[in-house]
Amino acid sequence: MINITLPDGSIRQYPEGVTGLEIAKSISERLAKEVLSITVNGEVWDITRPINTNASIKLHKWDDEQGKHAFWHSSAHLMAEAVEVLYPGVKFGIGPSIETGFYYDIDFGDKTISETDLTKIEEKMMEFVRQPQTITRSEVSKDFALKTYTDKADPYKVELISDLQDGTISLYTQGEFTDLCRGPHLPDTSSIKAFKLINIAGAYWRGNEKNKMLTRIYGVSFPKKSLLDEYLVMLEEAKKRDHRKLGKELELFTFSQKVGQGLPLWLPRGAQLREKLETFLKKIQKQYGYDQVITPHIGQKELYVTSGHYAKYGKDSFQPIHTPAEGEEFLLKPMNCPHHCEIYKSKPHSYKDLPVRLAEFGTVYRYEQSGELHGLTRVRGFTQDDAHIFCRPDQLKEEFVKVIDIVLYIFRVLNFTEYTAQISLRDPNDREKYIGTDENWEKAERAIIEAAAERGLSTVTEIGEAAFYGPKLDFMVRDAIGRKWQLGTIQVDYNLPERFELEYIGADDKRHRPVMIHRAPFGSMERFVAVLIEHTGGKFPLWLTPDQAVIIPISEKFNDYAKKVLNFLNNSDIRTLIDDRNEKIGKKIRDNELKKIPYLLIVGEKEVESEQIAVRVQGEGDKGQMSPANFVSFINEEIEKQLK
Repeated sequence: MINITLPDGSIRQYPEGVTGLEIAKSISERLAKEVLSITVNGEVWDITRPINTNASIKLHKWDDEQGKHAFWHSSAHLMAEAVEVLYPGVKFGIGPSIETGFYYDIDFGDKTISETDLTKIEEKMMEFVRQPQTITRSEVSKDFALKTYTDKADPYKVELISDLQDGTISLYTQGEFTDLCRGPHLPDTSSIKAFKLINIAGAYWRGNEKNKMLTRIYGVSFPKKSLLDEYLVMLEEAKKRDHRKLGKELELFTFSQKVGQGLPLWLPRGAQLREKLETFLKKIQKQYGYDQVITPHIGQKELYVTSGHYAKYGKDSFQPIHTPAEGEEFLLKPMNCPHHCEIYKSKPHSYKDLPVRLAEFGTVYRYEQSGELHGLTRVRGFTQDDAHIFCRPDQLKEEFVKVIDIVLYIFRVLNFTEYTAQISLRDPNDREKYIGTDENWEKAERAIIEAAAERGLSTVTEIGEAAFYGPKLDFMVRDAIGRKWQLGTIQVDYNLPERFELEYIGADDKRHRPVMIHRAPFGSMERFVAVLIEHTGGKFPLWLTPDQAVIIPISEKFNDYAKKVLNFLNNSDIRTLIDDRNEKIGKKIRDNELKKIPYLLIVGEKEVESEQIAVRVQGEGDKGQMSPANFVSFINEEIEKQLK
């Protein structure tokens, strides 16, 4: 018999070789029908895999990430099986589950497929689902796996197997289809009730532009058709909210092949939006005692060797910049923190000076593969709302709580109401991959856990997800249509103060190392704006929107009065345009509604005589007349409410 520890701490005894499915059945038949995967001693397994030693377990259903992972991973294999039957001789790259479903990278050889072929693949998948297939796992030797895929003339699997250690290799089989895979998977295909292949894209093998371009097929699946229907509705809404589409329509940003891929150009309205966000955060930071700094876009290679960023980001960096001086090399900076360390180091500090809080909207550069670039969410040059706090160990928790307060205020003002905080801690069983003393790690982890509890955050804890230099807190936000984004991060760092030999003189007159907190509530301005566009559908809060009002004269004879109102509103800091085109009033109203300008101010004969404006709210209709002065007061009151 072996001891199985359940999540509530209770212990049950089962025969050696018991499976997760059998454990679920012993608890309830309903649970057995819903369970999809199991975590055994921190590792996610198939629910049919035997457990032969004492173990702590957690059973996962559809609502759990680990449950979806197994479900979507099995769906990827189902799709690959259908593809192999329909297109004999294809070769398979990788087919993982992802946050919103699954994909498979496939080499179709001399065949080409388009999105019109996806229906045919779906139909074949449905055939396999109607006659459910058992999914079985087999552990094999490296030699066996290499021979299997060498015989199949599959160079992609051979390459993957070559990188694996003997004793860690497994194959999964369903029907006539076998795939190299570590799992986990469902027991069979019967629970995959509804699925949809979403689109096709190109993807270089292993993300390397020098490798062959494979065909990537994306899909999603669900245990109920109703869930698929809901997802497809959300997908249509997501297309309408796509920041690339709205960014173009609202004239916020653009890209140019001549400037370079992944290097956004901010148009006047987008620059205004971004400037408002920066001003908003700078005002908050000033209240919390931050000092604004500015650092160069480049730094000597040695700076990033010292910080460790060259070792981490060297392959993803642009090529070094060589100067006329022999042996002198500079890099476009991949991170702002090394520069801030040098600012801290530029003068001596006493324990009384700490904390030192340095903030910068600093632009950094990383050479992302062209196939991975995506609008503003994945670019090669981006601006981080970066700040670094240098504090004493006894100040760590207090400073951490203050950063949480900043993040929560930003979320509240921008109406991100659903979020979870992920506490990422080190793996206590693998301490060699982390730097720093046990004492410092325990202090840092305790500070994060206590700070999150003090602010009443809904948290999940991930063991082993800490950075090598310290634990961290990441904020996972759900947008208006339910998608999850990682926005905002707070990290504790003992590494850089050590590497840069940062010091302060303590109350004991001895030299001490400060603790460093990295924080970026937005993350990057580019990605944050992209998420904000999609979250709001381009209908930004009044205080943030580039154009708050547009004046629409009914005909040309009212243009002079319209210009008079325009000057008054702009002088009152209300961002206002005038639409004096020689068009019918209905068309001008429709055109400006599509631009998502919050207030449309109509002026005609009545308004000129009474020196008023007729106010129309975007998407809501007429709100009556008021004087320009009263409109200014009304707008300022609305903005004040939004920023509370």
